[in-house]
Amino acid sequence: MRIGIPREIKAQEDRVALVPAGARQLVEDGHEVLVESGAGEGAGFADADYRAAGARLVDTADAVFAGAELLVKVKEPLPEEVARLRPHHLLFTFLHLAASRSLTEGLLASGCTAMAYEMVERDGKLPLLEPMSEIAGRMSALVGAHHLARPQGGRGVLLGGISGVLPARVLVLGGGTAGVSAARMAGGLGAEVVLLEIDPERMRFLDLTLPPNLRTAFSSPATLEELLPTADLVVGAVLVPGAKAPHLVSRSALSLLREGSVVVDIAIDQGGCIETSRPTTHEAPTFVEEGIVHYCVANMPGAYSRTATQGLTNVTLPYLRRLAAEGREGVHSEGSPLRPALSVAEGRLYCRPVAEALGLELASG
Repeated sequence: MRIGIPREIKAQEDRVALVPAGARQLVEDGHEVLVESGAGEGAGFADADYRAAGARLVDTADAVFAGAELLVKVKEPLPEEVARLRPHHLLFTFLHLAASRSLTEGLLASGCTAMAYEMVERDGKLPLLEPMSEIAGRMSALVGAHHLARPQGGRGVLLGGISGVLPARVLVLGGGTAGVSAARMAGGLGAEVVLLEIDPERMRFLDLTLPPNLRTAFSSPATLEELLPTADLVVGAVLVPGAKAPHLVSRSALSLLREGSVVVDIAIDQGGCIETSRPTTHEAPTFVEEGIVHYCVANMPGAYSRTATQGLTNVTLPYLRRLAAEGREGVHSEGSPLRPALSVAEGRLYCRPVAEALGLELASG
């Protein structure tokens, strides 16, 4: 199969879908790998590295899309990329379709078969999403601490405090990979952390494994009303696989926070779990709404592009090798580990959470 790796064109997105070692593995499997020139530079992988791995370098994205059957990306395709998609294409990338009707309709109109990294499941987990959630979670504590500084518009509160001065209070919404990563990083910096979760068993596990300055509480509107007035930093890390993120903090609830507090909404690529959130970029990462600093970068892991690219390839490559070997037929077969990732194919929508979020018809079978 001919596999194409285009350069990512989303603003400040320096990740690439495949490291040279991954390209070498696919070439050894008997596939042809086309890489757009410069695709890996933002992550520290030169064209020469891909050429040495046996990949073929092409000059333009048009050449990648025209020459490849299987297109592998990091972020969802932008309109100019959607326009290049054809019915024979297989697309494997993060999609987050529930947050974008226009992208969903564009993929349906293209006739391509698109599979979402974030929907691949194994043993009740989302293995292709987890490394990116780890990075975003750890980043949330770092960027939250930075933007709490007064020159950044924050309250002027040091996350870990000092001798004789209490540390900041961090409120984390969601006890999944991103939330726990955020809590551990904030706690490691000395903050007092409360993590909200709804699964009692998950809370018991976290209480046994988290350090003493990290505590759990059952997530409810009443709990939020009690804790928001005491929080300096709120991290939104709620995930409903494939679906639009629920708004846990409404605009009215946001008013409970003190002016200059910071919100980091990791869930923004699924629509965000704070009502006042809207997507931002690494170039202009924050805005102030209701006196609260909002950090809502939709591709947070792109800031640490080399680490993120390596982590992503580690988890995607086994699935990519299978997809390249089995093709479209393998995606549709029952029992395939890639079947849950199937989002659209031949103009039909296969992802139930997306259909429900956007009010679109779900394909049968």
